[in-house]
Amino acid sequence: QVQLVESGGGLVQAGGSLRLSCVASGTIFSINTMGWYRQAPGKQRELVATITTGGSTNYADSVKGRFTISIDNAKNTVSLQMDGLKPEDTAVYYCKTQVRRRNWEVSQYNYWGQGTQVTVSS
Repeated sequence: QVQLVESGGGLVQAGGSLRLSCVASGTIFSINTMGWYRQAPGKQRELVATITTGGSTNYADSVKGRFTISIDNAKNTVSLQMDGLKPEDTAVYYCKTQVRRRNWEVSQYNYWGQGTQVTVSS
């Protein structure tokens, strides 16, 4: 199996910054993508940003220009630098990864972290 451990959430005032990190470990032959999603109370989980091991990124329109995703392939770690935070960014942030578990497997598997709370006060 694959485990994801997230860190870096917390409480911050509007306009402030936070940095989230997520480390993947376990049965991993290769990682395809890593990313961050969020879920606010009463809302569906939504994409925040994703990144491939080759460095290609994808951002939700609501965070473009404020959030930056990065990956450390050697450490199986993805980070999300969040600047200019707004109250509407308040949510539980989840790390997700898509991996190949063994070199003889073609299938890719998705795994989620437990989530970390980000609260932005106005």
